[in-house]
Amino acid sequence: MEQPRLLDQVRSSLRVRHYSLRTEEAYIQWIKRFILYHNKRHPKDMGKVEVEAYLTHLATVRNVAAATQNQALSAILYLYKHVLDQKIEWIENVIRAKRPKHLPTVLSQREVKLLLNELTGTYQLIAYLLYGAGMRLMEVMRLRVQDINFEYKQIIIRSGKGNKDRVTILPDNVIDSLKHHIVEAKVLHQKDLREGFGEVYLPYALSRKYPKAGFELGWQYVFPSTKRSIDPESGKLRRHHLYEKSFTRAVKKAANSLNFPRRVSSHTFRHCFATHLLENGYDIRTVQELLGHKDVKTTQIYTHVMQKGASAVKSPLDNIHRE
Repeated sequence: MEQPRLLDQVRSSLRVRHYSLRTEEAYIQWIKRFILYHNKRHPKDMGKVEVEAYLTHLATVRNVAAATQNQALSAILYLYKHVLDQKIEWIENVIRAKRPKHLPTVLSQREVKLLLNELTGTYQLIAYLLYGAGMRLMEVMRLRVQDINFEYKQIIIRSGKGNKDRVTILPDNVIDSLKHHIVEAKVLHQKDLREGFGEVYLPYALSRKYPKAGFELGWQYVFPSTKRSIDPESGKLRRHHLYEKSFTRAVKKAANSLNFPRRVSSHTFRHCFATHLLENGYDIRTVQELLGHKDVKTTQIYTHVMQKGASAVKSPLDNIHRE
């Protein structure tokens, strides 16, 4: 029997380990580039020296960001460890891309209110959850109906960054709007069922264990797409969640219409959530848990942009009466 092609082996391995489709595509592309850089040599005939040369090329010639170089390294190491079953020695002689130290963009509560009011409909509701619960954009997009607990005012985030579950708060101000939105999602789901569709994607092969679960309302996305599309993995025609870039475009348009001088993105809402909680006196460990940060040092960056930081210091110039 003919052995599967290398990239097909990589795909199969990633899916067995439940990596996301986005990670799968990113890893495949980096492995392709690594092979092409070395004139299509097979990775089993290469090793530490070739990996170091490629990563150094990314930093010195391509001038990529540190996060990009790290992703390329992760993809290549995955290839050797899980597909080729080869151990690569620790990589030392690599010129690492410099990781710039950027403080996050944080808006005041007044600015957040202006931005929220500039958005409308479903996009406004998504923004409420980003700011009110500190969620990442894809966490909101992948939210299922059963993950919202209105009684306990909690949102359960499944398989967040690092493939970890966590619980965050459900703001009181969003409950009525969210309930109404779920009713609309239910009506759309019932329409799909009547037309012979209504099955949603289930993670971790749950569709084989529970064949009818994908048709249940609880598993449906809270923010379903307006149209059905082909699932790239199964080839089935079904309704996925909203396309996240449509929301990012709406946020950009809203910020531009308000003439905000700083760059605002969907992630800005999460930055504001963390900073405003800390400004209101909440413990940093609590904020860390709500955000799902593995290390508290990641959360500490928000202390640098709080009103209790540099902006709370009075300049000596302000003590001098200007003539």
